[in-house]
Amino acid sequence: MTDLRVEPVEPDAENALQDWRHVHNLIVPPAAMALDEVRERSGRNRLENAYLGDVLVGCSTVRPPQGEDAVATVIARVLPDFRRRGYGVALYENGLTRARALGADAIETVVLAANTDGVRFAEARGFVETERYVLDGETDLWITLRLRSRFRSASFAAR
Repeated sequence: MTDLRVEPVEPDAENALQDWRHVHNLIVPPAAMALDEVRERSGRNRLENAYLGDVLVGCSTVRPPQGEDAVATVIARVLPDFRRRGYGVALYENGLTRARALGADAIETVVLAANTDGVRFAEARGFVETERYVLDGETDLWITLRLRSRFRSASFAAR
């Protein structure tokens, strides 16, 4: 996995924005975004791309902690041809490190219910479902999951 390179997506980095958009739109087509939407999102959240050499394999999003519980959202996306090789784990763990640095006390993730690989990935890492919902005017089912243990607890560090 030493060849995996994770790079932040800056709002003015056109190629990196396009790469992030490509992975995001392929994995979650109901929430497909235009380039300007990705640029705006990169100003609010930490967006990163993962590459094997020069080959794009995935992307991630870390939404900063919010609310009394300081809940951060960590989302890792891996292109289908690169799944089950540890790249999702690397992106996820990188996102956890970023969320911790931002002061998160709890971690959530959001998965399109139709993405059964994504749901299994989250559950295998200790996330439990907290909510199912359909956005107004849409038909796709989304699942919010929260990491079972307190993020900063000793039980988390032992995992």
